Amino acid sequence: MATHRERPPHALQRAGLSRERVLGAAVALADEGGVEELSMRKLAKKLGVEAMSLYNHIASKDRLLDGMVDVVFSEIEPPSPGADWKQEMRKRAISTRSALNRHRWAVGLMEARPDPGEANLRLHEAVLACLRAAGLSYEAAIHAYSVQDAYIYGFALQERALALETSEEWVEAAERTLRDQQAALDAYPHIADIQHHLAAHGFSHEEEFLFGLDLILDALEERLADGRRGR
Repeated sequence: MATHRERPPHALQRAGLSRERVLGAAVALADEGGVEELSMRKLAKKLGVEAMSLYNHIASKDRLLDGMVDVVFSEIEPPSPGADWKQEMRKRAISTRSALNRHRWAVGLMEARPDPGEANLRLHEAVLACLRAAGLSYEAAIHAYSVQDAYIYGFALQERALALETSEEWVEAAERTLRDQQAALDAYPHIADIQHHLAAHGFSHEEEFLFGLDLILDALEERLADGRRGR
């Protein structure tokens, strides 16, 4: 009689297959090579099973993408409606950017799935509840939510597209530009000044993100205060 230890490796993997495990492996593959390279065949190979086994847990490639996006939503810290709305929105935005930096393939998919998952719905409900508790009307809450997401997703998309990540890399790139393209920069003095600034101080994606985020939240706070004064 075969013991558990004597079972073939593939049989052991099939026995432990679950929707959560399939989604976790799919997210890991997308993190490594991008969602464009993801296929059910590659996913099955990573899990050590036949491709058809996946369909017992995920009905289709579209449902797989739905689930993967919901995994990313589950990593975002939702706001607490009873706390200070501005700090909660800031926390949610920072958490969203962090999740998108871990899963850069997800940037263009976050609000594009036709069948949102539970984590997606919970986060949206929490954000709207927080904004409503702050005193925003439904219309104003929609505006506030929309402008924040446009900024967060847009920043994440730009950050993904940029080849440079660390401040040191920005310093090196600026120094190289000043050294190799000085003659060309003579015709563009403001761009040259920026390159000198970057060479001296570098560039921080986090600082830039927080600068823009605080501008938006400050403007929303002022708009909320104006509405209260107008009552």
